[in-house]
Amino acid sequence: MSPVFPTVRQVLALDPVRHGAPRLVAGEARLDRPVRWVHVAEVPDIATLLGGGELVLTTGIGLPADDAGLRAFIGDLAGVGVSGLVVELGRRYLTGVPRVMVAAAERHGLPLVELRRATPFVRITEAVHALIVDAQLTQLRATEEIHQRFTELSVEGADPGEVVRQAAELSGCPVVLENLSRQVLGYDPAGENAELLLDGWEQHSRRIRPTGRTAYDLDSGWLVTTVGARGEDWGRLLLRWPGGGVLSRTVGGGSSRVDGGALGGAAGDVVGPVVPPTRLTILVERAASTLALGRLIRRDEEGLERQIHRTLLTALLDRSRPVDEVALRARGLGLVLERRHLVGVVIRHRTDDPVPGGGPADDAGSGGDPGPARLRDLAESVGQALRDANLTGLTSAVDDQAVGVLLALPGPAAEERALAAFAAAVRRARPDPRPTEPRLIIAAGSGVGGLREAGRSLTEARQVAEAARRDRRELPIFRLPHVGLAGLLHLLRDEPRLQTFVERELGTLLAYDAQHPREQLLGTLRAYLEQGRNKSAAAVAAHLSRPAFYERLARLGRILDVDLDSVDACLSLHVALLALDAIRTP
Repeated sequence: MSPVFPTVRQVLALDPVRHGAPRLVAGEARLDRPVRWVHVAEVPDIATLLGGGELVLTTGIGLPADDAGLRAFIGDLAGVGVSGLVVELGRRYLTGVPRVMVAAAERHGLPLVELRRATPFVRITEAVHALIVDAQLTQLRATEEIHQRFTELSVEGADPGEVVRQAAELSGCPVVLENLSRQVLGYDPAGENAELLLDGWEQHSRRIRPTGRTAYDLDSGWLVTTVGARGEDWGRLLLRWPGGGVLSRTVGGGSSRVDGGALGGAAGDVVGPVVPPTRLTILVERAASTLALGRLIRRDEEGLERQIHRTLLTALLDRSRPVDEVALRARGLGLVLERRHLVGVVIRHRTDDPVPGGGPADDAGSGGDPGPARLRDLAESVGQALRDANLTGLTSAVDDQAVGVLLALPGPAAEERALAAFAAAVRRARPDPRPTEPRLIIAAGSGVGGLREAGRSLTEARQVAEAARRDRRELPIFRLPHVGLAGLLHLLRDEPRLQTFVERELGTLLAYDAQHPREQLLGTLRAYLEQGRNKSAAAVAAHLSRPAFYERLARLGRILDVDLDSVDACLSLHVALLALDAIRTP
């Protein structure tokens, strides 16, 4: 039932009820049942007219006179899910309800309350119904504000950091955005300690395994929803709700009776619902939708000529326009691409944009000025280098971190000389960086003989540039032969399908290590695979005795449900391990 309804405990604290000097005589453990409605009844067979969740008020004048009838009356109410029974003393029962009613209510876990002073039931029903309606209206207003806020963020194309901040602000709870490999993409601690929030995040996150796309993990207190669009999930959004998990609020020690309006509770009783309010579920789902939509939207603020360059490069990369149209529009800029030898080149810094100082959620996207400004400077330097080297071609930023160039050369013989001249010109335009400024990576694709194949050369250059980030060599130009398997996996590290592969191959082991941090069997698997499945050498590398190492290998096989003597199984595990390293490498 929705947390918008008040509980029996909250109803007993209302002034009209307290006026009746309430006394709880049974069912104390169920005081936190929600009250959906208040119903006044003076007939013994009222249960057939109820739907569950009602608080029944009665004077008892119509109740059975025999013990069996009273037991049946209480059993019928409990059977339909009534939240509680309130009996006003004075008309049928003078000093208290019959003991048989108390015993039956206690046995069925039904809160039974005596009102020792005459109280107009209409005041109780008005107060409770007003509380329900007000709570529902408050929830509706909160829901409307959530929809309006995230609609505005979607229209404005807000970066992920802003979406995370708004979710934390609206909920008042810490919010974390992570990818499929449990790496934090953005967060807002909502006033809590950020270091404590993110300490050991990957292992902590792997223990949070709710079912469904949106669900609440009661043990950890995290509300989780999947983030993705067009059938492709790429992350999770998590909100920590202080009303559940280890943060559940409890009542301190005291009497369990309601006497003269003072309501106490036994130590350890949970106050309020043990699931998050509906509005928080709506909030995380709307925030996740906004994040997914924002990933699909690109905002361009470049000059007209640069926009045309970018439009043409993008068209070649994604084949969104006919090549004849691209050639025609390029010719309008004074650039001839037909009957030329074309080479795709991508230039980028070795690391991504520096994190702005605006706050922790800036980690989630390029919401500050340093990233776009650095990319703009790089694009201008590349354009200048193109002119200094007396070369022609299209040039523009191709994503948030890299600048692409399509060189138009007279023939294949000029390729190596032109690339060397261009790389030297780029480095002259971008002199040796300061110690805090990462060096540039210049990557070139294979030369092609026509515009129809230009997209392949550009794509290859971009992939090589991304893979070269793991390569610490300072090569003038990176080409495809320089990229090995580790580099290939590195450039694919953000690909959800690769992350899904890693989780499928190693997820059970990573979850086991998260639950048993002292064992860390992943290191045992790494030693075994890196030593070519030589168990003796792997035991030495792992600094373990052979019997101990063999026992850990056997446990690994059971956890992963694979035969570690199988070449195919070990090959798959080794690729997954290399992919995990690539995913964890910034």
